[in-house]
Amino acid sequence: MSELTTRRELHGKRLFGYTFGDLGFTLPNMFTGVFLFQYYVYTVNLNVLLVSVGVTAQLIIGALSAIIFGVIIDNKKPGKFGKRRPFLLYGLPVWVITSVLIWFPQNCPQDNSLYLPTAIFFWIVTIVRSISRSLIFNVYLSMLPEQSQTLKNREKVAALQSAFAILASVFALLLPLIIQSFLENPTNVKWWEPSGKVILLYIPLIGITFTMIGVVTVIIIYLSVDESFHNKKSNEKIERTTVIQAFARMAIPVKDRNYLKLIISSLFIGISGKVVGLLVFPFQTYVMHFESVEFYVYIFISIFGKFAWYFIWKKLLKRNHILNSYSICILLAVISSFFDIFFFFSGLPYGIKMALYIISWSTVLGSMYAYPLFSIPIMASLVHDAAVRIDKSNIDNAMSKISGSYYGLASFVRSMGPSFASIFVGIILSGANEENSFAITFVFLSVGIFYLIAFFFVSRIKLSKDSYYSKQVMKEEKISFE
Repeated sequence: MSELTTRRELHGKRLFGYTFGDLGFTLPNMFTGVFLFQYYVYTVNLNVLLVSVGVTAQLIIGALSAIIFGVIIDNKKPGKFGKRRPFLLYGLPVWVITSVLIWFPQNCPQDNSLYLPTAIFFWIVTIVRSISRSLIFNVYLSMLPEQSQTLKNREKVAALQSAFAILASVFALLLPLIIQSFLENPTNVKWWEPSGKVILLYIPLIGITFTMIGVVTVIIIYLSVDESFHNKKSNEKIERTTVIQAFARMAIPVKDRNYLKLIISSLFIGISGKVVGLLVFPFQTYVMHFESVEFYVYIFISIFGKFAWYFIWKKLLKRNHILNSYSICILLAVISSFFDIFFFFSGLPYGIKMALYIISWSTVLGSMYAYPLFSIPIMASLVHDAAVRIDKSNIDNAMSKISGSYYGLASFVRSMGPSFASIFVGIILSGANEENSFAITFVFLSVGIFYLIAFFFVSRIKLSKDSYYSKQVMKEEKISFE
């Protein structure tokens, strides 16, 4: 057959179960991604550069693992429980153990923030955790082109994933901010200080709770995904791929200029997103000098900014081409992040500082969490188009062979962004700059520069008339999210 007679789609419980993964994955990963840096640097007393090295190493190794796991999964012959979904459970035990252990390091001595036993513990646990997470997450991502094969359904999936990710991001920071608001002295939270002892008690409990939610989520995804279509071709010969061949196979998407521009833009978006995440607490504490209930301002702008912009972009997607909307979304983040240049001027009235903070951060956060609305359907469509070019007579088989490698490459490139961001922030905020408001503001302004580079690449993506997305647009005069 030249085309799939019936394209698969996710609906009802299966749609909810699959997209719910973004809530379960985002909760623990957002919490650790934002607060782990704060926890080890400002409470455990580990040097910021040692923390940055660990964060960078785990991101790079996790990205390489994603490519290797993509090969292993693509090579697997479908079994009784499917082809990809059993791997969801394989990585779960190690991920759970390391996600709990990460919160219980040996505290660094008061006079030695370069304490190697703590650094080595952090490096090992976070790297092992990253490897197991990359297995689970790579499986989750690589399922999408096989489970959802129409543009309209992929946008539906992307909309729900974005909504769940926004919810998770709010709850992931809500509890830590509540704890932060109760601290006697938010600027002095080392483990030997009273406020630090509160952090050491409650933050690990929050981390364990979010990990358990992640476990439940993985199980729900496993039960929601149907891979029975593989049974219809169980007698087909699986073409084995080696890791070396997988890296060589990356030449396929790299030669695709549109795909290359998309993943390069994701690199710089990843840098910006990680920088924003690392600065959430330092910016509030040392630039805004928040105390007590003032920490709830972030919760307000997080909820309002993310959901308001989410619905705005969702509406705009009905009337504009997805690439135009994506470009505008990124450009808005560029402009709003540059508002913080006014924080360099000393003596700003409190009201103006608060207004600038609310406008810039709510807009950046709103744009940042809207990106999946655009990137997910574009990425899935490009993978589908690649499968068509490889074997138009058997798209399912071609997609099964390349899906893991394509998403492995995308995962690798996305991980390079946060890796660079961790080192970048670690270098600038090392030593006395850990609490320097000018240094923290400078780092936040860099977000606008990185987003501007991403805008440059996204605005130059051209979808050909033969692309899967373009064909769907021609068939549907107006795309609606149902």
